[in-house]
Amino acid sequence: MIDIRISVQPSYLPDQSHPEQQTYVFAYQITLTNRSPVVAQLLRRSWRITDGTGQVQEVHGDGVVGMQPRLEASGGTFQYSSHAILSTPIGWMEGFYEFTDTTGSIHQVPIARFTLVVPGILN
Repeated sequence: MIDIRISVQPSYLPDQSHPEQQTYVFAYQITLTNRSPVVAQLLRRSWRITDGTGQVQEVHGDGVVGMQPRLEASGGTFQYSSHAILSTPIGWMEGFYEFTDTTGSIHQVPIARFTLVVPGILN
């Protein structure tokens, strides 16, 4: 079994958003850290993006940002940024990454749910 730590830093992009048109753009920065004693390579991603009305978008594909990064054993990291567009000022994302290890085994690593929210909207 591989042990991949996933940390997420979401942020709202007001300069790219248009609330009057129900368009809210959020960036998120992902850091993947391999805590396993074996090399791991990210093959695919699967996202479930839910807006404040419960509408769901599913995104599946090979790699992330056009790459299938290889994480060296015991501390190898990879960081990337991407974005999501919602029609509401709040929502969330969750999903999983699919990795392979040096034996060729496939592992699904869950991405815990994280919130996308316009600052001040919940006050």
